Amino acid sequence: MTRVGVVGTTSWGTTLGILLARQGHQVTLWARSDEEARELTQARENKRLLPDVLFPPTLTATSDAKVAFSDAELVILCTPSQRLRENLPILKPHLQPSTVLLSAIKGLEKGSGKRMTQVIREELSDVNDGQLCVLSGPNLSKEVVEAKPSATVVAGHDPKIAEWVQGLYNSNTFRVYTNDDVIGVELGGALKNPIAIGAGISDGLGYGANGKAAFMTRGLAEITRLSVACGAKPLTMSGLAGLGDMIGTCISNLSRNRYVGEQIGLGHPLSEVLGGMVHVAEGVSTTEAALQLAKQHGVEMPITELTARILFEGLDPKEATASLLSRAPVQEWR
Repeated sequence: MTRVGVVGTTSWGTTLGILLARQGHQVTLWARSDEEARELTQARENKRLLPDVLFPPTLTATSDAKVAFSDAELVILCTPSQRLRENLPILKPHLQPSTVLLSAIKGLEKGSGKRMTQVIREELSDVNDGQLCVLSGPNLSKEVVEAKPSATVVAGHDPKIAEWVQGLYNSNTFRVYTNDDVIGVELGGALKNPIAIGAGISDGLGYGANGKAAFMTRGLAEITRLSVACGAKPLTMSGLAGLGDMIGTCISNLSRNRYVGEQIGLGHPLSEVLGGMVHVAEGVSTTEAALQLAKQHGVEMPITELTARILFEGLDPKEATASLLSRAPVQEWR
């Protein structure tokens, strides 16, 4: 039995905890307050974000960081991306030199454009690369927790640690692959979110399957350019953490980022859309961060740029479409 602590009572954090608890591991969710911890413990479910999914007997909740992490062999990081940095100093005193940290956050830090593992290394200076892994793929939490067939990727600098995490999670409904491309797996999960917002806008405007397929394909080319410039392997973006995650996020009605885009395409302002959501749509903040990262590396990202103008400058989505379609024709592979 492995002792596991989860930072973030998000739907995905709760799901990842439930998966391990179902396999008999001792899992503790770290709640933001005593009140939230009591609610989770008494209800035996995350009523707000993952209703009607009961906690296994070996899953508990606490607001005490020492209780959650001092004996943990694995710590899963699953906060919203913009909240990670503030949580890490609280976590730091309770980590052991052998504790494995698994980031399952699909976002970039706004203002710096940094990946979550970069943020972790800055705030947890004693943690070495071998302790860090990332998990990403086409993983809509509702489908995963309902045991619908799914697959994901765990990437790590130390292959033995990645394989250890793979062994903890792999099951007959949740197939886990390993990868040594931490940068690529991390960026694939983050950068596809702005593309998913654009795909949702296409749905809201009623542009059809041809247009959406073309948009997703060119979006994948765009995020691959940036990922490779950051040190990722091109092949990773054709795998589960790149193409796979993009397909799931762009087409599913469960996708928060696609939903945001669809509502904008239907004419609703961003503030209204976000105000009506319980979950966080990572693509909104990641759009800004992705452009900061692209500027640092001199990478052109026309789709993400126009998505940002729609989100933050009020550009009409139909004008954005016309702008993309009127770009000078070029070779597909440059």
